[in-house]
Amino acid sequence: MKFGGTSVGSPAMIKEVAKLISDEQPKIVVLSAMAGTTNDLILYAGALHKQERVAARKILDRLLNRYLNLVNDLFKTATFRQKGIEMIESHFTYLRGFNRDMFTIHEEKAVLAQGELILTALMQFYLEECKIPSVLISALDFMRIDKDLEPDHYYIRENLNRQLTEHQGTRLFLTQGFICRNVFGEIDNLKRGGSDYTASLIGAALGSEEIQIWTDIDGVHHNDPRFVPNTRRIDHLSFDEAAELAYFGAKILHPTSIHPAREKKIPVRLKNTLHPTSPGTLITSESSGPGIKAVAAKDGITAIRIQSDRMLLAYGFLRKVFEIFETHRTPIDMITTSEVSVSVTVDFKANIEHIVKDLTRFGSVEVSNDRTIICVVGDQISESTGLIERVLNALKTIQIRMISFGSSHNNISLLVKSKDKVEALNLLSEHLFKNT
Repeated sequence: MKFGGTSVGSPAMIKEVAKLISDEQPKIVVLSAMAGTTNDLILYAGALHKQERVAARKILDRLLNRYLNLVNDLFKTATFRQKGIEMIESHFTYLRGFNRDMFTIHEEKAVLAQGELILTALMQFYLEECKIPSVLISALDFMRIDKDLEPDHYYIRENLNRQLTEHQGTRLFLTQGFICRNVFGEIDNLKRGGSDYTASLIGAALGSEEIQIWTDIDGVHHNDPRFVPNTRRIDHLSFDEAAELAYFGAKILHPTSIHPAREKKIPVRLKNTLHPTSPGTLITSESSGPGIKAVAAKDGITAIRIQSDRMLLAYGFLRKVFEIFETHRTPIDMITTSEVSVSVTVDFKANIEHIVKDLTRFGSVEVSNDRTIICVVGDQISESTGLIERVLNALKTIQIRMISFGSSHNNISLLVKSKDKVEALNLLSEHLFKNT
């Protein structure tokens, strides 16, 4: 069970999570930092990089006060309040130590780890006060990435099992999400998917019967509830469908975070801490059936079009184009081609100028900013007769720059101007889901 930052964002929420995890079912609970903590620690690290020591101290003092207030509200007894205060002061003394010397990227990762370490310790103390048997195990003792910054699955499995074996009979374990050690033993983090990734790696290592991701949302909705009224929860998705939705804008899940669960065919359930009786969304290897399941949107897209007569009947042209993106470490989202042009989209803009400069060797280059990818997701979409017609009819008043259809069984991707996104999402809901 993984609980995100908003699920442990207040004393009341921490108490609610404690109730949810205190049944007799054996489980490992992965906790994120309390909501807002990591952002403050990023600000603190930024101030240290700039050697703005006064600003850094103010950020840390503000965060410390927040935790001291939390301790006063969380614990009933003076004994556990004192234990909580002492633990927090210890971590903040450690954090203050970085405000004296030169600050490095390795030290920044150690700073960012403190939110998860503090929160799991607080939860352990609260469970002890409530006389709920549990054991806190440190992710830094079993979670490791290799020299390629990928999870070391063998190390994780062997060291996690060793930790569990040391506590035979324990039904409830707590650990931290997001944080790990690198191949040199330094504190690092999992980056992609953070705590969700931790939960998926643990579930895969142990062959768990289910991995639950608890947030403040009931599950995946068929459209974005921030922009479309009356959206509904999707009861069941396949891993393929969930991955497409996550990559193209569904914020509830990181696209790569459940990959370990997918490989081991372990079901993943998305649940709401605020409505724990809701079944949420279940993600498994099997689809619930053909047809459209949901729509998502990904903002911040840049479209690049290369036009050149040298493409005509030429081989190797696309390879040369893709090598430029590889050189500049920029992944491509969509691609469409014709006899004399190729269009691609990217959402990583840092190297756009260098990419465009290199591409001009092959032809004229046109760049369009402020674009959004609208993704229609389901099962066997490319085999469904008339489905693409329904999508295009729904968007007949929207200018579409690119369409990707047929390269995946699970999605249709359309590139539109970002100013048209909300209208496009609502039109698709009206035309595709009004009778479901």
